[in-house]
Amino acid sequence: MRLTLEMPMWADALPNLLVGLREGLEGGLVVSILLAAVRRSEGGGSTRPVWLGVAAASTLALSFGAVLTFYRSVLPTTGQELLGGVLSVIAVVLVTGMIFWMRRAARSLSGELREKVADALRVSSAAVAMTAFLAIGREGLETALFLWTAAQASGETVAPLVGAAVGIAVAVGLCVALYRSAVRIRLGVFFDRTAVLLIVIAAGVLSYGLGDLQDAGLLPGRTWVAFDLTTRIDPSSWWATIVTGITELSPRMTWLQVVAYVGYLGTVLGVFLRARRAPAPAPAAPEQAETPAEPVPPGPARRRLIAVGVAAVLVVPPVAAIALIAFAPGRQAAAAQRIEVTASGCGAGWTKAQGGAQTYTVVNKSGHPAEINLVRAQGIVAEIETLGPGTEQSIPITLGGGDYTWRCLISGLPTTSSPTVHVDGGPATAGPPPVTPVSAEQLEPPRDAYDAYVEGVLGQLADQVATLRADLAAGRLDAARRDWLPAQLTWERVGAAYGSFDPFGDAIGGKPQGLPAGVDDPGFTGLHRLEHGLWHGQSATQLLPVADRLGADVATLRAQLPSVTIDPVDLPKRAHEILEDALRDHLTGATDQGAGATYPETLADVQVTRQVLDQLAPLLDARRPDLLPTARRQLDDLERALLATRTGDHWQSLTEAPTTARERVDSATGAVLETLADVPTLLEPPAH
Repeated sequence: MRLTLEMPMWADALPNLLVGLREGLEGGLVVSILLAAVRRSEGGGSTRPVWLGVAAASTLALSFGAVLTFYRSVLPTTGQELLGGVLSVIAVVLVTGMIFWMRRAARSLSGELREKVADALRVSSAAVAMTAFLAIGREGLETALFLWTAAQASGETVAPLVGAAVGIAVAVGLCVALYRSAVRIRLGVFFDRTAVLLIVIAAGVLSYGLGDLQDAGLLPGRTWVAFDLTTRIDPSSWWATIVTGITELSPRMTWLQVVAYVGYLGTVLGVFLRARRAPAPAPAAPEQAETPAEPVPPGPARRRLIAVGVAAVLVVPPVAAIALIAFAPGRQAAAAQRIEVTASGCGAGWTKAQGGAQTYTVVNKSGHPAEINLVRAQGIVAEIETLGPGTEQSIPITLGGGDYTWRCLISGLPTTSSPTVHVDGGPATAGPPPVTPVSAEQLEPPRDAYDAYVEGVLGQLADQVATLRADLAAGRLDAARRDWLPAQLTWERVGAAYGSFDPFGDAIGGKPQGLPAGVDDPGFTGLHRLEHGLWHGQSATQLLPVADRLGADVATLRAQLPSVTIDPVDLPKRAHEILEDALRDHLTGATDQGAGATYPETLADVQVTRQVLDQLAPLLDARRPDLLPTARRQLDDLERALLATRTGDHWQSLTEAPTTARERVDSATGAVLETLADVPTLLEPPAH
């Protein structure tokens, strides 16, 4: 049990330990080479300038990391996502360049740095310090940025920082041992092997950063979900956390994130491995270095100037960082209204409030993921859906008059609440209307209505499958092709999205993608298997067993429907997932096996989405009166765009439809999905 509880947290430390070890070893090697070059110079120059440069570079890197961490926390949510996304992409670009630079420069790095030190020694100690500062500064800034983005991608703070600190400490120890010739390491092999792992981590950070930019609205496709495993696996389980922590991947990713991850990993890893197989260039013959002149001891005026410079490089970065953090827009308000969440209490610091626009910074010190709600009159007026342990998030809130309480729903712990604070507010500070939490019991009547609807649709499907089988038994393939589409559209109107009704859902409406033998796999059954055979020249005799099994699967699902019915709390998700599933499968052509039924299938999905929304209407109207009228208007737009692809009884396929028609369908689908994305949030029962 101890392993199960602690392993997820430390899974987030592993990639950062690797980053700290590799980056620390790179920086440590640079310092070692600089120290050796100074000591080997004529007269054995002082190493203090080198350490001064290292200290200045380290101070700059730490100040940069502090600004990233604390400045981001005072931004609104969209600003946080924008900043995190942009910096994640920049970090990936820098670390990719560093990987290839280290491969090219590793063999000549020592000679180049010794030459720079020799040149610096001819000038002054300050030049030596500047050489060390520039050599280490780039490594330090790069390390701070990449560690910060990796920590943001993991959603955890403590474990990544500890992992990075351990990695850097190990790197320092190795560098000391290397400098003293106590150990020997094949550095080329080390950097090659760790580069492969670093490329994998960078690919995950890139996908995370692009997801942030999508959430911020800078990139399109936030609702174009490639997969969502959160309905099938527990993202907080130990094994899922380990996979996520090591790869920085998310259980739910958009198509842009998947394409970017696969594209980056395939391209960069392929180029790196090809470069590794290429023969290394022969090292150039070492040139005879000139004997450096003994530095001239500085006079009093120069010593004062050097002292001022030392103070500047050591003091200016942290002072500037503190000033930026302290006087950033909204920082004072956020710092003055800090709400802390612990394992035993909720809302520490919540003692008084005033009406109007506020910004609160919620800090999760509970050690567990948490959902945080600000409640007024039993209604939610502000919410942080998921706040990771050791992290904080600022939320802007407009408070009107009334009594307010923070409620903390912490994973694995009892729900806790803060003291109630009264706010005096007038018309100018009315604030948003509270959203009354829904209970699982309130969702049972809509779920029961949906089950009754599904039962009726399955009865119609059973009759249509029987007609289809009769066509095949009589050898009437043309009739079977004509009767296939009504059966397929009836199945679509069941609303079987994202693995619902499994295992019968896959048996009746499954796709060949992902099966070992594709369309020839014995596991490929159901309506799309019939579609493939009917439009790819298979005989009625070959397809009759497929129709028999389909009829049996439909009958079994009807008989066992009460045992495979959805959980009431999942019904609000269905309002969004049905069309999201259509966008992922139908409108990309993934389900088309020859009939070209993309658009009528999507129209059937629109119809069942309307059905689900009608069942949820009383609960939605009580919480967001404007949502259903907007969604219905957008569904009307989508339906018109789909019907425009039909001429008489003929539906255009995805390849036949003009570009403008496809774009209208895609645009209308994206618009309604943006609206429907709020339904699961509005009707999500509180965690227990």
